[in-house]
Amino acid sequence: MYKKLRFASGSLALMVIVGGCTPASDTLEPAPVKVSIETLEARPLSISSELSGRIAAPRTAYVHARVAGVLLKNVLAQGSEVKQGDVLFYIDPAPLQADLDSALAGLKKAQADASRARLQEQRFRKLIPGNAISAQEYDNARATAQQADADVAANQAIVQRARLNLSYSTVTAPISGRIGRALVTEGALVGQNEPTPLALIQQLDPIHVDLSQSTRELNELRRAFRSGQLRQLGLDQAKAALLQDDGSLYPLPGKLLFSDISVDPGTGQIILRSEFPNPDLDLLPGSFVRVRVEQAIAQQGISVPQRSILRNSAGLAQVKLLDDELRVSLKTVQLGTMYRDRWIVTDGLKSGDRIVVEGLQHARPGEKVQIDTPSLPLVQTTGPSTGR
Repeated sequence: MYKKLRFASGSLALMVIVGGCTPASDTLEPAPVKVSIETLEARPLSISSELSGRIAAPRTAYVHARVAGVLLKNVLAQGSEVKQGDVLFYIDPAPLQADLDSALAGLKKAQADASRARLQEQRFRKLIPGNAISAQEYDNARATAQQADADVAANQAIVQRARLNLSYSTVTAPISGRIGRALVTEGALVGQNEPTPLALIQQLDPIHVDLSQSTRELNELRRAFRSGQLRQLGLDQAKAALLQDDGSLYPLPGKLLFSDISVDPGTGQIILRSEFPNPDLDLLPGSFVRVRVEQAIAQQGISVPQRSILRNSAGLAQVKLLDDELRVSLKTVQLGTMYRDRWIVTDGLKSGDRIVVEGLQHARPGEKVQIDTPSLPLVQTTGPSTGR
């Protein structure tokens, strides 16, 4: 009897303890989720486009054989820097020297004939007053002297041409730049019937990059300029940054030179030409590259970190926004261009808005959150590139 009573009293005490704990558990609330936020601020932002293109040498010149002959000697250092006027090849000058000697002999003969004709014309002029000769004879003598003078001038031109051809036997660099491999070997017959290319010289510092931009993007920029949303940069202000194969930036900044005035009918694109310093010759003609070109300034631009952007089932961009009570809400935004880890927002946000940048997966819409750290400072965004 005593054992049963003790068991019953113990059970009652346990029920009292359990019953006393249940209301306490119902009153506990989960702690607010901690998030990091960024307070947005409108400021001038540089708007740019990331375009593809190819590297091109500013000046390219083929070294040609301008006279026919046998190539005697190649004195160029292939792959080296050459100056305008440097000797590169020698062509056999013997036939050209013979042509010059023949032209000089023809000139001397013409000069002798001209001297004889002038003397005869002078003698006939003295005989005219005494009617010792007819007027016709004097006219013939004067015409012969004039013809002889013309023959002298023609032979002088032949001599000049022969000297010029002889000078062409020494082939020099037409421009300064880096020369490639020799396109002919010693002993080859060059310049026969047509000029023969001997080597290629290209100027590589600075170097050009020809970029392609669609007319659609160009028209969007123009509409934004006209509406006042963007301010256009002048050519002397437009900067360019080249992206290398590994995605890193080329260390030397470039500039935009000009935009072409015609559209390629096959691709619907327009050509933009940029220029980059190339002192170490890291950029070679023909290479495919991407260039970030600054084209406009957004006077009151808003940008957000890339990691703060979410996508809904429809693919629309959204951010998590905090109100004055620190409650989370989803806000659909329109994105423009991107630079590094930041998006330019064209619609949906304003200066002073607070967005969640860390803790996104735990911050649920409608719930209160706790700010873990003070508002992150807005990173200056310059030169964003197209990348939707």
